[in-house]
Amino acid sequence: MHYWWRAQNPWFGRVFRTLVVLVFVLGASSAAGRWQHAAHPLSPLGFGWLAATVLTLLVVHRYPLPLFVLTAASAYAYYLSSEPGGPVIIVPTVALFVLTRQKGPVVAGSTGGVVLVAAYFTHVVVAQTFAVNAWAMFSVVWMAAVIGIATALRFQFAAVAARREQADEHRHRMAEQERLRIAREVHDVVAHSLAMINVQAATAAHVADRRPEQAKEALLNIKSASASALNDLRATLAVLRSGENRAPAPSLKQVDELLDHARTAGLEIELHGEPGELPAPVDGAAYRILQESLTNVVRHADHAQRVEVRFARKPGTLVLTVRDDGRGTVQPTPGHGLRGMRERAAALGGTVEAGVIEAGFEVRAQLPVEGEK
Repeated sequence: MHYWWRAQNPWFGRVFRTLVVLVFVLGASSAAGRWQHAAHPLSPLGFGWLAATVLTLLVVHRYPLPLFVLTAASAYAYYLSSEPGGPVIIVPTVALFVLTRQKGPVVAGSTGGVVLVAAYFTHVVVAQTFAVNAWAMFSVVWMAAVIGIATALRFQFAAVAARREQADEHRHRMAEQERLRIAREVHDVVAHSLAMINVQAATAAHVADRRPEQAKEALLNIKSASASALNDLRATLAVLRSGENRAPAPSLKQVDELLDHARTAGLEIELHGEPGELPAPVDGAAYRILQESLTNVVRHADHAQRVEVRFARKPGTLVLTVRDDGRGTVQPTPGHGLRGMRERAAALGGTVEAGVIEAGFEVRAQLPVEGEK
């Protein structure tokens, strides 16, 4: 709660920092005036001078460059005055640190160089000498040290921010991929089941009066298809609620059940070849591609009666071909189904080609099988 409050109130840290510096500078300068060899207490003018210089730190984050120049000039002038010495140099140090963090070492170094040159010429005018004293050497070392430390921290914070941004981007990408995966699963389940239910419902409505037994069979098929769809949807929703990736994976071991659903819709299915043993990701993707292909035949093919499903194994590849005999089929506009099939294949490094052929429509998927040569 405390850290959240500070994050929501950035002025808290700025005010606190300024008060700490103010107390330290005024206290140390007052003590220096009493304890130095020739006692010279801090005057009210010096007190106000120091306080005004320190209070600029309240807005140094907004105007780091002009305030560094201002505080450096104020500190230099204070040390040239008759007021007692003290740690007022802390104020331009903080300003230079903030300037380096915000603008970078080039801007900070250039500004610091201009300040040092101006201070040197002021020294020449006041002291009537070109000699460089110990204070001048200290100022150069002090400025280089502050810029160096601030630059190192600037790079470190930039690296941390870059890693955090990469992590956020990775999480966003993974979340997007998971969202697409779930969308494909729901689409495949719902589209396939509803397509079969639609066909069976049309059949039941058509023969209800003349052939009630056939209508009853169609209604039983609707019941079976809807129950299967509800089970799959419950499993998907359970994964979403639990946050775990444990949904029952579809498999070509269920291919007979899938083909039976298509047969109940009035299609004649010819199955050629065997998929063989497959890794789970390839097995699940092949099942969903076959399911969506059969769904598209039921929903979109023009008077299709026969569907040929062919599995072939090439070295390191499973080839799945689904071909129907729909008449007058035209090249479809890619929708969720075709896009989902291509996304499933692409996720495994495979491809899906779909298009019109001479005698209907064909979907051809090539899925790599790792470990085979």
